[in-house]
Amino acid sequence: MEEGTRIYTVLGVVSCIVFLFLNFGDVHILPFSQPRMSFVERNGSHFVVDGNELYVNGWNSYWLMDQSVDDFTRHRVKKILRRGSEMGLTVVRTWAFNDGGYNALQQFPGIFDERVFRSILMRKNSISGVEYRNEPAIFAWELVNEPRCMSDASGHTLQTWISEMAKFIKSLDSRHLLTVGLEGFYGKTTPNKIELNPGDWAVSLGSDFIWNSQVEEIDFASVHAYPDSWIPNVELEDHLKYFSKWVTSHIDDGEQILKKPVLFTEFGLSSHHKGFKESHRDQLLKTMYGKIYESARKGGAGAGALVWEFVVEGMEEYRDDFAFVPWRFPSTYQLIVEQSCRLQTLFEGEAQVNKSLHAACSS
Repeated sequence: MEEGTRIYTVLGVVSCIVFLFLNFGDVHILPFSQPRMSFVERNGSHFVVDGNELYVNGWNSYWLMDQSVDDFTRHRVKKILRRGSEMGLTVVRTWAFNDGGYNALQQFPGIFDERVFRSILMRKNSISGVEYRNEPAIFAWELVNEPRCMSDASGHTLQTWISEMAKFIKSLDSRHLLTVGLEGFYGKTTPNKIELNPGDWAVSLGSDFIWNSQVEEIDFASVHAYPDSWIPNVELEDHLKYFSKWVTSHIDDGEQILKKPVLFTEFGLSSHHKGFKESHRDQLLKTMYGKIYESARKGGAGAGALVWEFVVEGMEEYRDDFAFVPWRFPSTYQLIVEQSCRLQTLFEGEAQVNKSLHAACSS
């Protein structure tokens, strides 16, 4: 990759979840040559690479680590990364942990093995020979997925844990960005915002979006959004209205309170709910993508969104009711590509759109 270009391909995630930075370029699995890449950094409420603002269009595939182990499943990982690049996606979020059993990161509920934490961060990439903590292809680390502590609804227990673990991670790896992994529920420290939660139950979970995200070592805020799961038995129109308010509120928080980027690290619509149509998912994507694009246009804190979740063909055992194969649904696929195109052209111009995406952006 030529010096000074901003064509990146992102592969990244830890929960420990890892966000892999797929770099805006084309993915080449083999033969391997390490491209020149810079670390993603934060400047106020923006992600930046080489001083240029970065707005993310990405996805979740939590299964990458598991499916990378065996030769007979590794092709699935190669395929989803290649297809993600073809869609112009820049970040994939995946698991980098295991619970219970031999060499577990979390040995028992709330009991973590520091040795395993260190082994993740200091492990060498078997292809490039670079330690993970020095690997710019990793976009960021996430402490934990959807943390809750219902035994302490005040939020103090979780806040103490986040603060302690964030300091620990940064002591091992100061180069990568770090986020918590929150769902985004407002807590008791912001009583004026509690009404924006999807229900009264959300304030009793022990998490507190503003307070948790204000920890100094946390570089950006993470938010999830599942309107049909959180608020059942209402019409799609009501789900979309709530979803829109939820997204806007958190972007505003990033700009006005946190002064940090806000990344919507999971969002989706269940296919198991009565009356589901693929067009419903498309409407949800349109809403999110519109909010992120408007944020990007004005230089706002809404830094991007990652769909939950993508799988490839033949992965029925890994499907939940949100999972789908994106290239099987032309309208959805086109929405995803269009978002990649307009974000890249907004900052790069048409001449810099990666090769695999150029034809789609021109159509």
